[in-house]
Amino acid sequence: MDQLAALRALRRVVELGSFTAAGDAMGISHTIVSRQVRQLETHLGAQLLNRTTRRFALTDAGRDYYEASKQILDALDDADRAVGRHQARPTGTLRINAPMAFGVMELSQWLPQFIAQYPELHVDLVCNDRLVDMIEEGFDVALRLTREMPDSTTVARRLASSRVLLVASKDYLKRHGTPRTPDDLLQHNCMVYTQVARPWDWTFELPDGSRQTVQVKGKFQANTGIALRGAALAGNGIATTASFIVHEDMRRGDLVQVLPDYPMKPRELYAMYPHNRHLSPKVRVFVDFAAAVYRDRDWD
Repeated sequence: MDQLAALRALRRVVELGSFTAAGDAMGISHTIVSRQVRQLETHLGAQLLNRTTRRFALTDAGRDYYEASKQILDALDDADRAVGRHQARPTGTLRINAPMAFGVMELSQWLPQFIAQYPELHVDLVCNDRLVDMIEEGFDVALRLTREMPDSTTVARRLASSRVLLVASKDYLKRHGTPRTPDDLLQHNCMVYTQVARPWDWTFELPDGSRQTVQVKGKFQANTGIALRGAALAGNGIATTASFIVHEDMRRGDLVQVLPDYPMKPRELYAMYPHNRHLSPKVRVFVDFAAAVYRDRDWD
């Protein structure tokens, strides 16, 4: 027995005064309506309606049960309407996860505009460079820069591409010389980003299309690109970094690119969210907004 359907049938019978009218309103036959009410009575072990050939009346038990069930059905209808309102416009809390450097240097530029456009949203931004479990940690959406396709447990929408560069200050290169080939890096202090697989292995594309991996050494490593940028600006060594972190420093001439003829594999920016048949409006509008921001973004 579908108890919810039986409750709705009982309510319609009482409100409309007959099984036939109730069936017409529900789009089913009066026989089915009668059967649903009888199944409900059997389930409860109590008679809800006193029936005659022309009319019916609620029993005392039926009247109590009808009043209680009406409140339940009203509450369910209210819940359905509340969900409908949420599906119609973005409301509630949107939890976003992003890498530290991206959150500080990129999201801070356009997230205020997004918040102003959707005033009913409360945004909770958490920045870190570790790989989070979105379901377990309660994130609605994550922005990730990666060289690998995200795993199949999430939906991933590609937003942009950021080159991975080697950069150093002019002062450092003046003191230690400018590398001309990847092998020259073995004579330099190389500073690495540790939140990747094999951070000390730097792989380059050679002019002939082949690849070369150099195992670099250095005195500084960090789990955020912001720290590597700062160390490079201070003249401490050669850092590997995403172009979005240093493009302004390079434009000003504070940092210069090392080995520009030996590119490294870029990192792709993805917006990721858990698989869900019903994508919530708050996630949808955020991903669409981010896609619009990065549609023509050029960090080079």
